[in-house]
Order: sequence, then C-alpha cells, then structure tokens
Amino acid sequence: MSLATIAAPTIETLADLLESLGDIPPRRIRMQPLPGTATEADVLAAHAVDKRLCELVDGVLVEKPMGYEESRLASAIIHALIEFLSLHDLGTVAGEAGMMRLMEGLVRIPDVSFVRWERLPEKAGPIPPISPDLAVEVLSESNTPKEMERKLREYFENGTQLVWYLDLKLRTVTVYTSPDQCTVLDESDTLDGGRVLPGLVIPVRALSERASRRGLAPGTDSASS
Repeated sequence: MSLATIAAPTIETLADLLESLGDIPPRRIRMQPLPGTATEADVLAAHAVDKRLCELVDGVLVEKPMGYEESRLASAIIHALIEFLSLHDLGTVAGEAGMMRLMEGLVRIPDVSFVRWERLPEKAGPIPPISPDLAVEVLSESNTPKEMERKLREYFENGTQLVWYLDLKLRTVTVYTSPDQCTVLDESDTLDGGRVLPGLVIPVRALSERASRRGLAPGTDSASS
C-alpha cells in the first residue's frame, strides 16, 4: 500500500469542516462521535449497530449516500465484472459495503471495487489496508464535485490505477486513469478495463438498460401488449 499522505486542513468552524470534506451536505456528517475523534471502530459500529455505511475522513464519520437506483447500477457493474472474472481469474470484486483503509485514518467505501489477487492481504479483516485497482463510484445527488475530486486524488495517491464515475442522470461514465486524465463515455461508447482488466468490454448502453429496466407489470406477459 502507498505511503502517500494528505495534510489535514485547519478546522476552526463548521464551514471549515464542510469545505474540507468537499462541501458535502451537513446531514451526512455524524456528530457521535464528535467530528475529529472518530476511529475505524466507530465505522464498524455504525454499520453493525445503526446499519449505516460511513467513511472515515479526518476523524469524521461521513455517511455514504446510496439509494436504490444507485445500488442497481452498481449491481449491474458487479454482474459484468463477475462474468468476466469467471473466465479470467485475475482478482476479486466487492460491493457497496466493501470498506478499505487507503491509509491510516482514511477509510473509503467504493460502490464497486476490484483488487488483483496478488494485492489482496491474506488476512484482510473487516477493513483491509488496501486501495482498489479499480474503484467505481455511482454518483448520488448529495455527492459534490469537490467531494469526488478529493476521493479521486486519494484513490490515485494510494495505488488505484483506474476509477469510473457513473452518472445516472446523464447516463455517462467518466473514466479516470489519473486525477488529471479522463474520458467521458456516453451510451454510444464501450467501457473497457484498460491495463487493470485487459479484455473487459462493457457497452455503456447495456449497463444503463440493465439498471433502468422495469420489466412487465404484474399479471401481464409479452404477448398481451
């Protein structure tokens, strides 16, 4: 795991705290434990006791936004990755509860992550000390540009090689190979695994259709229309 560190900003006011976390909505900041004092044990307790997924950032528990539609799209990505990995056994996939310690005091939870077998710790534990080779984030309404810019920087500074940001509203995928190098794909494009998952090909339209499909109304069939 990379030893890269990110200097914590000086926090004097609530406005400073919100800005340091990427101008996220205050409702996502948990006040117990007090901001600045939270630990990995608190991350696990929030999940086990309160059924809340929280990331740990600068000693603050930040609730992870994940709605039903975002989860469906993340699941479509997982389905495509697992199908590919069943033929190319390169590593393992985790979903939206897959906590990772990118570095000391920083726990992130990608909506989908891929880690190559050779990088996976033998004893991973509930929060393995590792950054994903591929991190996938499905953007929610409360995700701000500054928050996602910070996450992007943290991923790459700690060993991630590829990041996908999926936008449900725009039906686009922004592919990052570094914090400053990206390509925006729409439904006419094809997503690929690059050097991380060579040979992986996913039509963006297929992802959108799988995630947005509603199926037939109860009591109907395809011949009745």
